[in-house]
Amino acid sequence: MSVSMNCPLAGEKRPLIVISHGRTGSFLGHRDTAEVLADAGFIVVAINHPGDTSLDQSRTREFSVFVERPADIKRAVDYMLGSWPDAARIDAERVGFFGFSRGGYTGLVAIGANPQFGKRLRLCEGKSDPLCAQVHKGELPELSHDPRIKAAVIVDPLSVFFTAGSFKNVRVPVQLWGSERGGDGVTPASVADIAGWLPTKPDFHVVPGSQHFSFLPPCPAELAQSAGELCSDQPGFDRAAFHAEFNASVLAFFKVQLGQPPEIR
Repeated sequence: MSVSMNCPLAGEKRPLIVISHGRTGSFLGHRDTAEVLADAGFIVVAINHPGDTSLDQSRTREFSVFVERPADIKRAVDYMLGSWPDAARIDAERVGFFGFSRGGYTGLVAIGANPQFGKRLRLCEGKSDPLCAQVHKGELPELSHDPRIKAAVIVDPLSVFFTAGSFKNVRVPVQLWGSERGGDGVTPASVADIAGWLPTKPDFHVVPGSQHFSFLPPCPAELAQSAGELCSDQPGFDRAAFHAEFNASVLAFFKVQLGQPPEIR
């Protein structure tokens, strides 16, 4: 990454974007998109979801992750608009979200979607913790929605918990991305379903030749050797060229929906 540590923040009333990674990912998982947005003047915050990261997978198979992920986003926004030293430089009326895979699920819930978990949820089989006890009774655990989020980019979202009725309370504009081949529990058909279920037609893109992990930035050589599933694309698919187009489209969407950030001098 080409960045400066602890550089002073110039300008007032900047829009904020919060980034949510996928299953066992990390806050660095969409570093190229974060850089493009930050270079354009957005304040960008990428978080780790506890227990569901590359270095801490202790809860990645726990149902609680799906309840707590949206709460993580709300806490991040709370901090950025409250205790963060430069909070006064953020325009609280211009908050956006970017999420991939489980991060896409996270964002859909954050902007108002309500998943349907069902009484026979596999993640709760043989478990009696308070959240799973609610599920066994057919009760929906309390989920965090955040009306401060005014626009969302949702990328190849995990959607197994959503139904046609899940999105009736979603009111914000959405840019939705889907891979042609899917992967990691995400299917092209499931993403297309979400595009049709959202009350307001999203800015929907299906990327020819892509697989699920094509939305991660091009891999360094060392990672490419050790994580082939994350780094390998179909012959003829140029991930670097795609990301240049992808990041430009994400930036353009947020500029339209949240407004042009103040110029960086």
